[in-house]
Amino acid sequence: MTDRWSREQVLGLAPDASSAKAAGGVAKPAKWAATGCDDEAVWGECRGSGKSAYRTCADLTGPAFRCTCPSRKFPCKHALALLFLWSDGLIQAEGAPGGAGGRPGWVAEWVEDRRGRADRAAERRASSAARARDPKTAERRARRVDDGLAELDQWLRDQVAHGLAQAEKAPYRLWDDAARRLVDAQAGALAGPVRGLAAIPRRPGWPGRLLEEYALLRLLVRAYQRQEELPEGLRETVRSRVGFTVPQEEVLSGGERVRDLWSVTGSRDTAQDLLTTRWVWLRGSRTGRPALVLSFAAPGTSLDGSLVVGTQVDAELAFYPGGQPLRALVADRYGSPMRGAPAGTSVRGFLDEHAAALALDPWLDRWPATLEDVRLARTEGGDLHVVDGAGDSLPLRMGDPWRLLALSGGGPVTLAGEWRPRGLRPLAAWHDDEGTVIL
Repeated sequence: MTDRWSREQVLGLAPDASSAKAAGGVAKPAKWAATGCDDEAVWGECRGSGKSAYRTCADLTGPAFRCTCPSRKFPCKHALALLFLWSDGLIQAEGAPGGAGGRPGWVAEWVEDRRGRADRAAERRASSAARARDPKTAERRARRVDDGLAELDQWLRDQVAHGLAQAEKAPYRLWDDAARRLVDAQAGALAGPVRGLAAIPRRPGWPGRLLEEYALLRLLVRAYQRQEELPEGLRETVRSRVGFTVPQEEVLSGGERVRDLWSVTGSRDTAQDLLTTRWVWLRGSRTGRPALVLSFAAPGTSLDGSLVVGTQVDAELAFYPGGQPLRALVADRYGSPMRGAPAGTSVRGFLDEHAAALALDPWLDRWPATLEDVRLARTEGGDLHVVDGAGDSLPLRMGDPWRLLALSGGGPVTLAGEWRPRGLRPLAAWHDDEGTVIL
């Protein structure tokens, strides 16, 4: 039987706070019938507002979820409520006293269909990897990327030659057309940064910011064109920034392996087009090393919820190659997750870490921060900062600061978040009395 998850692990799957709250009202045994579970799945039927009950099930190996309710959230409140009941031991395993007599047909069909789709997807990935290794295919792509980056280089020079003033009123099409051409040239990883140029706020000083972004893009183009002269790690970084990916199988078989007690310090979901990406930040308790685990979900599928903020996982990570290896895959786990606050640094210690990372990867646009014993403070202009015991501070960038203000109450906290050029975005905090709080 799969170890039952804690309520914190289930809460970590919620797409937002409102779904978690709604699930609490549905997680009552009286509202459910025909519940059961086995080593792979948990299921049940929840009484809804209509005549028919909502059929809900969860694949525990994913995790993944299915519910006949009309909600567009994944997981919906019914799936979360079902997992709450299972976590609390209120749903009995197959064969246990009072348990279900077996997996219902609609559950078995869904689970088997998921397994089949996963197998087919693995076959497609293997086939795609085999094509990518074909010398002729690789040569054709290299030529297309070369042409696409040469065109981007000319476009960047044109923007500067024509003057930055025209960008103030330029239509979005200026950036979108350039990004589309990069996608056509199979250098799709550059399309996002190019489109992002249109989103630079036209506030005082914006031309300097735009010029910085142009310069970083041209630096990447020139680095790619001279990649054979670069050290191996930096060359891998440049290729990944352009859009050349490394198959997971190669990362797991040949990537750098690091075992540690990894603290899950933050998680954030982003949506672009039809794909949702989950960013999960980790920090090694013994090594102090940061790591990023990404998961992706198309509409109707679920993101990986196995790494819960506030837990510590004894695991071995396999890192993707690069000048500053950051992204990783969870290769092996040892034991069950445990609760615990991460070990952090001072503000100066964090800035030293970030400077060293930038020296290895100048295109880093975000970096994880875990700060110990910091307090909140406001500048004379009202901007919110965190200040450590030495008096060093970092600006915070967050929409609603009240949850963090209420948690700290003027006292010290451990704070984790994403550092970007314009400030620190808090993701989680740890307080001696309140424990872990997701921000």
